[in-house]
Amino acid sequence: MDSHEKLYAPISGYTILALCLILLFSFISLLIGLRIPHFAFGVALSIAFIPGFFFVNPNGSRVLVLFGKYVGTVKENGFFWVNPFYTRKKISLRARNFDSERVKVNDNIGNPIMISVILVWRVRDTFAAAFEVDDYENFVRVQTDAAVRKLAGSYPYDNFDDEQAEITLRSGLDSVNEHLEKEIEERLSIAGIEILEARIGYLAYAEEIAGAMLRRQQATAIVAARHKIVEGAVSMVEMAISEISKKDIVDLDDERKAAMVSNLMVVLCADKDITPVVNSGTLHH
Repeated sequence: MDSHEKLYAPISGYTILALCLILLFSFISLLIGLRIPHFAFGVALSIAFIPGFFFVNPNGSRVLVLFGKYVGTVKENGFFWVNPFYTRKKISLRARNFDSERVKVNDNIGNPIMISVILVWRVRDTFAAAFEVDDYENFVRVQTDAAVRKLAGSYPYDNFDDEQAEITLRSGLDSVNEHLEKEIEERLSIAGIEILEARIGYLAYAEEIAGAMLRRQQATAIVAARHKIVEGAVSMVEMAISEISKKDIVDLDDERKAAMVSNLMVVLCADKDITPVVNSGTLHH
């Protein structure tokens, strides 16, 4: 609870209701004695108490204002009575879930991306939520959108164009979400909002570059796979030549070694099945 927020302890509604009933029954007894003015006064007095009754549900609150002056906040759930002249504003203290719209922004290196955020928040300070901002729910939506745009401009989508980037929107989700949560919390603190969780809900390249970036990612994956295949093929060829020479199976000169290396590399690195040609003559024919 912030320093400017103060709790208010109203009179139990059941106590006031019992007093009103006692007054009403007392004047009903006077009615039996045909003292109608006394009865009318009792009814009017009881009705005057009625506007002061209100309920507070669990995880709810009522902000009380008297002629423009903040009186306090009722956070205890139950049935209460206060001065009928108090203005009572209802503010929920429950956790709320906000899924922002997907917005198009530029990442740190200028690529257009689509991004949205999932936010879990609740009101911590009812005074700030009621009086520091005009509409705290709309304030949450607008400031969250601004925080997402700033976050997207702080990191590249991936490290294809920026190989030195240690944190990217796609790979560094934990760090990015932590940054996002701090950014939103700083913006919403003025409205007394507590952030329970903030994380990226959707992330993708914008439609106009999505196809090109997909082909780029596929090409990068193919190059990486080919690199591994060539490494494995060279190792296997080296082992084959070494074992043949060690066991003295065939005496291979440089020309035969070159032909063997060429044939093995074709077989091991090809992306399709190889159809071998069987030589029924000598090694040279």
